[in-house]
Amino acid sequence: MSLPEPTSGTRAVVTGASSGIGVALAEGLAQHGYSLILVARREDRLRELADRLRARHGVAAEIRAVDLSDRGARGKLCDELAERDIAVLCNNAGFATYGDLAGANPARERQQVELNAVALHDLTLAVLPGMVERGTGAILITGSTAGNQPGPNNATYAASKAFANTLSESLHGELAGTGVTCTLLAPGPVRTEYAEAAEVPNLDRLVPGPLWVSAEQAAAEAISGMAAGRRRVVPGVFAKVQTVGGQYTPRGLVGPILRTVYRKVK
Repeated sequence: MSLPEPTSGTRAVVTGASSGIGVALAEGLAQHGYSLILVARREDRLRELADRLRARHGVAAEIRAVDLSDRGARGKLCDELAERDIAVLCNNAGFATYGDLAGANPARERQQVELNAVALHDLTLAVLPGMVERGTGAILITGSTAGNQPGPNNATYAASKAFANTLSESLHGELAGTGVTCTLLAPGPVRTEYAEAAEVPNLDRLVPGPLWVSAEQAAAEAISGMAAGRRRVVPGVFAKVQTVGGQYTPRGLVGPILRTVYRKVK
């Protein structure tokens, strides 16, 4: 088992814990006996989830209502986590934007980079030294199949997920033999509030129903992957096809295709 044994003093941290994969990860880890620190912006949702996990699984559940794209607020959380005994870190928070980068809101694009890339890097740096010193720990980074290839009209998201994917797999190799693992969760389409947050109402219609994966399936495969010490977890057949296509299709071919697709999502 690459997942540390849960104890009363250790915590599993889940970011983006107010919806989607984050909620499912928290549920799955609580089922395994982990007490949790739940992180997201929406305090009301965190409180509801924490109450449910305490009642259903008998674990401790702390909440931190933090906007991880805010460097000051994030820094305080990182300082706290560096002093805690963190057994599992699930870097799951993130969002996407679509459209021509030239016409995008610069502040929103910077916020996306802060959340999808810089925040997960900061949080990893906060807990990793303690994990290595203790000789045990597991980190999950939620990347995406979008990070495997260019994403015209989805440029900032694709670039930020390329960072997440590469950081995770690089760290996996770096940590060999330390007792600490890093696993990449690289999903394709997952039934979450992703489309609403990205303001892309047509996304559901562009991706056929059978190709979607539930948040619960993605989280369950992620937790199993962490337990097995796997480098990468790609839930669902469609995501696996996307991964192979993104890695091996010539960039000159895949770029125009994705540009056409992404222009239709808004």
